[in-house]
Amino acid sequence: MIRWINQLTQNGKFHPMWIVLAVTGVLLVGGIVLVPALYEGAKEPRQNVVTATTKSVAAANLPEPDSGQHDLPKDPQSVPTAHFKPPSESDMPAGEFGDMVKLGRNIFVHTQIYAKGLVGNGLNCVNCHLDAGRKADSAPLWAAYVMFPAYRSKNHKVNSFEDRLAGCFRFSMNGTAPEYNSKEMIALTSYSYWLAKGAPTGVELPGRGFPKLENPPLPPDVQRGAAVFKANCAICHGTGGLGTKVNGQYAFPPLWGKDSYNAGAGMHSVKNAAAFIKANMPLGKGNSLSLQEAWDVAQFVDSHDRPPDPRAK
Repeated sequence: MIRWINQLTQNGKFHPMWIVLAVTGVLLVGGIVLVPALYEGAKEPRQNVVTATTKSVAAANLPEPDSGQHDLPKDPQSVPTAHFKPPSESDMPAGEFGDMVKLGRNIFVHTQIYAKGLVGNGLNCVNCHLDAGRKADSAPLWAAYVMFPAYRSKNHKVNSFEDRLAGCFRFSMNGTAPEYNSKEMIALTSYSYWLAKGAPTGVELPGRGFPKLENPPLPPDVQRGAAVFKANCAICHGTGGLGTKVNGQYAFPPLWGKDSYNAGAGMHSVKNAAAFIKANMPLGKGNSLSLQEAWDVAQFVDSHDRPPDPRAK
């Protein structure tokens, strides 16, 4: 072969056989490069590779590549609820505003001391709004503040947040609403504003109010509720439901009678009372009662005498 090529090049002139050699070289190179590639493509087309990858990702319960979506558990109850977290009490602001925020907290927690002249029963605001108004599913202040102004069917008008606080004093505290420019009203509003720091305005945050309960399997029953109360509630609220006092002050609030909320309070609605009880009672053991037990004991509690609704003629 080499001798033949030398003969072709001896005279230094173009020879037709050069064309044959060039074509043969091109075919050899093409065979080396293309044949393996075609063989591999025949084994597994590119499209099938992508499909197989997608299927394997889906089988692993992961989001598809670049989909921007994330798989969620099929059971909605297994999805954790992210509650807004109010600022820590150690982060209360300084200065005159901080003093007003602290006063608002004191009024809220120790209403009998800091706003005694406005209260007509033995309750403190914190009795229904647990953990100084912080606890989710216990009508927390941070979730309420961002939802006002708002229309309320209770008084058939658009209410400010101050209107809402005034209603609490009038019904839940069976007392007198503070003046809107009073120290008490400004302090409570300041405390609520500070607790809601960073919360979106006009957004119904998870944990607002009390949880919405389904209807019980059976209609609420006073007799069953009495048994639930005796087994779970009497140890704190007393066998007669009139609260427990320490040094003349209620350590555990009365659930009926002259020192409890009046008939116009939201807690006098069996639906509201059942929701509060289910999520929060017994204290520190929320959601330990069954749905039926919560409805029954709420019916029992609200069946007792209490101060009348001040709107009643």
